[in-house]
Order: sequence, then structure tokens, then C-alpha cells
Amino acid sequence: MKDLLLAVWRYRFFIISSIKNDLRLRFVRSKLGGLWMIIHPLAQVLIFALILSEVLAAKLPGIDNKYAYALYLMAGSLGWTLFGETIGKCLSLFIENGNLMKKMAFPRICLPFITAGTMLVTNLLLMVAIFGVFAALGHFPDKQVIWLPVLIAITLLLSLGLGMILGVLNVFMRDIGQVVPVILQALFWLTPVVYNISMLPAEVQVWFKMNPLYPLIASYQNVLVYGKPPLWHELGWIFLGSLVLLAVAMIIFRRASPEMVDVL
Repeated sequence: MKDLLLAVWRYRFFIISSIKNDLRLRFVRSKLGGLWMIIHPLAQVLIFALILSEVLAAKLPGIDNKYAYALYLMAGSLGWTLFGETIGKCLSLFIENGNLMKKMAFPRICLPFITAGTMLVTNLLLMVAIFGVFAALGHFPDKQVIWLPVLIAITLLLSLGLGMILGVLNVFMRDIGQVVPVILQALFWLTPVVYNISMLPAEVQVWFKMNPLYPLIASYQNVLVYGKPPLWHELGWIFLGSLVLLAVAMIIFRRASPEMVDVL
């Protein structure tokens, strides 16, 4: 694994330039350019908020704002969008870049890091847009917002490790690419993004809190909406698990890389 990390470091400028090219080419003929990276997820969040806020606003204790539900939904969506989109991109990453892996001589481990960098930039732009909406709605996060970069880093580590494993498996078992989106959709509704977990019966909450994404998304909502610190104890375990997942992903990638090229 050490040689893979060294390869990433040596090709860091290649990774950075690839991220820039990816972002530029995606919207090269678009009038709004990179704004589309934040318009789509932000529009989805606002639609959810407009439709459901009247139903759920009164059931969100601890938020003293007319647009409480919209604030809550945007905070959770910031974390979920980074997680879900990174896994989605990694899932088909090696298949879509099969020709590139065959024709160009470069460390193939760079590909998932390029994807992670692109998703990070997109998420940061979405964060800026959400802060703008927060300000327009009269909500200003307090000092706990300083922990947001830590939450983003943990989310990216977790999604990159899991995404790499699924991406490698998808090369050899294409059913993975069909099953994962369904699982992600179910996981979205099992994670308190569009509802508050306090709305559920106590006996049900216990099961929902076993979802490893619960403390992560709840921490986003804590620092952005409630002015509370993240759930550090649970996040510590998620961070350690993310490091293990990323290490396992690199080992799997290293062993499967030669065979992937043949299969692709």
C-alpha cells in the first residue's frame, strides 16, 4: 500500500490538473458553467423543503426559525450528497476509464483520487450556496461550524474507501452496478436527512441509530443548524472504520488492477 500512496504523491500535479480538466470539460458548452454543479442538488433540496416544510416544520424542536425544515434538510443533504455522489462516481469509474487504463502509462490509483477531488470541489461549492440560502433565510451557524471541514473529510474518506471497493467489484460482477443504487436509495430513507429521528418511536430509533451514517449526518445538522458539537464518540469509530475501508480498498485494487485491465 505504501507504493500506491507514493504514486499518488508523485503524480499529485497530474491529479490536480485532471480535476481541473474534469470540471472544465463537464460544462464547457454551458452558459452557467460550474453553477450546474450546485443548482441540481440545491434545487432538489429546495423542492423537498417547499413540499414538506408545512408538514414537518412544527416537529423540529430546537430550531427557532420559520424555515426550520428547509435549514435541517439542507444541512443533512450536504453530507449525504458528498457520500452518495462519490460512491456513485467510483462505482462506474474503472469501467468508464477502461480505454484510458489500457492506453496511458500512469498509476491507475490516481483515478479514484481524481474523482474524490472533483466531488470535494463540487461539495464545497454546494456548501457556499447553502450558506447563502441560510443567510437569506436569516440563519447564521455559530462557532460549531468550524468542525464542518472535519465532517467533510470523514465523509470523503468513508465514501472513497467504500466506493473503490464497489468500483473494483463492479468490473468483475456488473450486477453490483445495478444493486448499489437501490441500496443507496434505501439507505437515504433510513438516514435522518428528510426527517428528524425524534419523530420515530423510541424502539424504532434504536434501530435507526445503528445506521453508520446516522452520527455523520446528525453531526452535520448539529454544527450547521442546532449549534451543537458533532457526535465525537461515534465519529471516532466511523473515522477508524473509514481508514480500514480505504486500506482494504487499496489492497483489493492493487491485487485486482492487472486483471481489471484484461477484463475491461
